[in-house]
Amino acid sequence: MEYAFHFYNSLAETGAMMALNSMLGELSAPPVVLCIGSDLAIGDSLGPVTGSLVRKKLRGAQAFVYGTLKLPVTAKEVKYVNDFLKKTHPGSKIIAIDAAVGEESDVGLIKIADSALKPGSGANKRLGKVGDVSILGIVARKTAFSYSLLNLTRLNMIYSMSEIISGALVSFIYQLKK
Repeated sequence: MEYAFHFYNSLAETGAMMALNSMLGELSAPPVVLCIGSDLAIGDSLGPVTGSLVRKKLRGAQAFVYGTLKLPVTAKEVKYVNDFLKKTHPGSKIIAIDAAVGEESDVGLIKIADSALKPGSGANKRLGKVGDVSILGIVARKTAFSYSLLNLTRLNMIYSMSEIISGALVSFIYQLKK
């Protein structure tokens, strides 16, 4: 199952939170929020910006957040992070967040799916899958030169998408406590 919300949609945050609730429901262990990306290219910074916002907004809520602007988790590290998360957080659901490239008409969409995320696939990298639920922000159109387009992505779009995703995650995590 997959849900998609455009970052201009005023109900995107609520819709994303409801999608997470539908896919994850009641959890037996605190969730892990894994935000993948780098601050070296604006278009690839969706994960770390989201991770930083989630950390800032999560005051006392029970969740684990990896990947922030201060300590990013890049796509190359996913293989090692997968092993680490399985050993450190057994039984926890992993919500993986990353920037992606897609069709021109998809730019600006936040896609939430109940499947693992394959980081680096837009750059034709063959890296491992991670997560039980994936959240992708389509930040640029896919071309042969997708990586260079990530440097031309507007920071406003990245930040707006990160605010929506982080708001949805925090709302979802807080309602787990009830």
